[in-house]
Amino acid sequence: MARPRTINREQVMECAERLVREGGATALTLDAVSKEAGITKGGLQYCFGSKDDLIAALIDRWISAFDAEVLRHVPPDASAVDRARAYVQVCSQIDDATRARMVGILITLLQSPGHLQKVRDWYSGWLKSDVCQSSEARKIRAMIFAAEGAFCLRSFGFIDMQEAEWNAVYADIQRLTLSGEADNKLQEA
Repeated sequence: MARPRTINREQVMECAERLVREGGATALTLDAVSKEAGITKGGLQYCFGSKDDLIAALIDRWISAFDAEVLRHVPPDASAVDRARAYVQVCSQIDDATRARMVGILITLLQSPGHLQKVRDWYSGWLKSDVCQSSEARKIRAMIFAAEGAFCLRSFGFIDMQEAEWNAVYADIQRLTLSGEADNKLQEA
């Protein structure tokens, strides 16, 4: 079988994700990725540079996919509350692939702590300290923390819930902000 003349980066990252999903972060080697993608190791290195660069590309891909999914749930002219609700909604939509990706991200970050700053910066964008000065903003921050905590507990297999219970948990988290709006209306009256 002839090797492709050009390398499809997205396809290579899909192969790398599949390796992490099926075999854990230790399965992510340049040899394994090149074999899975049907390209030479030299071609992989030409495309990504190093394993570290491939990991950075995967993290960028995961962050971009999450952000794009959040944007799909945000109305035009969204408020901070709307964005937080969309964030929670995306966190609630966990599936086996997402769960495996989360575990892979954690293991990858533990093996390559240099990439941790990129993830910290991304979270900082969601939880800017200057944004969390008002009462409403602090409730939004608490809602995001609650959603992330529930998401991580389920992703890492620390809790096992039926889908109906899982949906109820996220509905409760969504109500954190709704109760804040009701509090504000009561104070205005």
